[in-house]
Amino acid sequence: MKINRMHHVAYRCKDAKTTVDWYVKNLNMDFVLAIAEDLVPSTKAPDPYMHVFLDAGGGNVLAFFELPNAPEMGRDTNTPEWVQHIAFQVDSLQALEEAKAQLQANGVEVLGPTNHTIFKSIYFFDPNGHRLELATDVGTPEMYQKLDECKWDMLEEWSKTKRAPKHAAWMHDQEFTA
Repeated sequence: MKINRMHHVAYRCKDAKTTVDWYVKNLNMDFVLAIAEDLVPSTKAPDPYMHVFLDAGGGNVLAFFELPNAPEMGRDTNTPEWVQHIAFQVDSLQALEEAKAQLQANGVEVLGPTNHTIFKSIYFFDPNGHRLELATDVGTPEMYQKLDECKWDMLEEWSKTKRAPKHAAWMHDQEFTA
C-alpha cells in the first residue's frame, strides 16, 4: 500500500465559528464542509460535536472539532509550544511578507521571518492556541541534494547518541550568528 495524500488533518477547537472565521479572514481558506452529530460514528459514544473543514490549498484539508461537553481543551505541557505546529506553504518571500503584514494588521502576533536556509518561515498562533507556520522554499537543488545525501547518516547518529548531528548545521549558521 502507498498513501496517495493527506485526506485531512483534524484538531480540536474552542469554538467552531470563531475558528472558521479566523482561518477565512487571516489565511484566506475556504470553509468547505460542516458535519455535526450527537453520537460519534466510529464509537457510537454520546458526544455531540461540530466538525468543520477548511480548504488549505493543493487538496489539503484542515479540520476542527468543537466538543462542547468535553473538559476545556489544553495542550501537552511536556512538549514545548514550538514543537507541535501546522506549516502551510506560500509561493514566495513576497507572499510571506504580505501575509505577515496582514496578520499583524489583524492583531495577530507574528514571529519571524526565520531563516532555515532552504525555506523561510513566520510563526503565530490561531485562536485555539495551535501554533501555525507559513513557509516559502528558497533552497537550491544543490542544498536539497546535500540534505538528501546525509539524512540517513544523521538519523542513525541521532538514534545512537541523542545529540544533534552536525551534517546539516550549515542550514542555521546565519540564524545563529546574526
